[in-house]
Amino acid sequence: MSLRGPLFYFLIATHGFLFARGESGAVAPDRPVESALETQVELHRRGFSCGSIDGVAGAQTAAALGAFQRGAGIRETGILDEATRARLILTAPALDSCLLTAADVAGLRPVPASWLEKSELPALGYASALERVAERFHAHPDLIRKLNPGIDWAALLLGARIVVPAAERVALGGIAARVVISLGAHQLEIVDDSSRVIGHFPVSIARMVEKRPTGELQVTVIIPDPNYTFDPDLFPESAEGKSLARKLVLPPGANNPVGLVWIGLNLPGYGIHGTPEPEKIGRTESHGCFRLANWDALTLASVVKVGMPVAVEP
Repeated sequence: MSLRGPLFYFLIATHGFLFARGESGAVAPDRPVESALETQVELHRRGFSCGSIDGVAGAQTAAALGAFQRGAGIRETGILDEATRARLILTAPALDSCLLTAADVAGLRPVPASWLEKSELPALGYASALERVAERFHAHPDLIRKLNPGIDWAALLLGARIVVPAAERVALGGIAARVVISLGAHQLEIVDDSSRVIGHFPVSIARMVEKRPTGELQVTVIIPDPNYTFDPDLFPESAEGKSLARKLVLPPGANNPVGLVWIGLNLPGYGIHGTPEPEKIGRTESHGCFRLANWDALTLASVVKVGMPVAVEP
């Protein structure tokens, strides 16, 4: 499969997305990253997340670069300097394409606004093919739209071929020993037994200072596809909650309030979990827990174990 054609040259002209492909598939460029998009994609592949990949070098990309630099033992600058480019080598092209399959478009339905309506659904899955594709490839929906200017997402047909960031798979460069959450920096990092950073994710923390715990915690449980209990007492701002005056159990799914995985901590009611709104991670605040993009929460869940220490720092 080849991407060469009008779209290929559009991407080169407008974004500088240079990559090589052969008859047998993608060919690793084996060169330093050269753009914001390449930087974000390669960082994600190595477990250094900048949130939603958008091709724009912002604060979360700088934080991911800084964590990568610390893990690589080079000077932390948060910018793509020459020392960093020498270490951040593309392991594969930054862009790829895929066909939308039956699984990609199955079970899509709008997510209702009310807590009661959400609780009555069999699942809180993806609302649209665009949302599903963006999450699968760790991307901002706006980037997916930009990469596919000819696609009508409202009338998307099965079998459509789309261009995506090649960031679906993540491989950490070490074995996780503990988790460190920095409240001030809005970041969660995974370190090995020598305290070397091997993973980094932006995180949302509690809006109210008194709900931000600090100190040493531990992982107590890891639950994939969790349900969620809506407690009106925890949402005093919700007019619907006041009228309901009872708890509701919301079904699992990507649009569940705790996303695709729950990592419980040994502090009642606290955990690390996913979110239905990955674009807001690190930029908005939660009711108390530590919130990650679904893809980052799944990466974390794949390497932590019950009993693993979680240090929460101011």
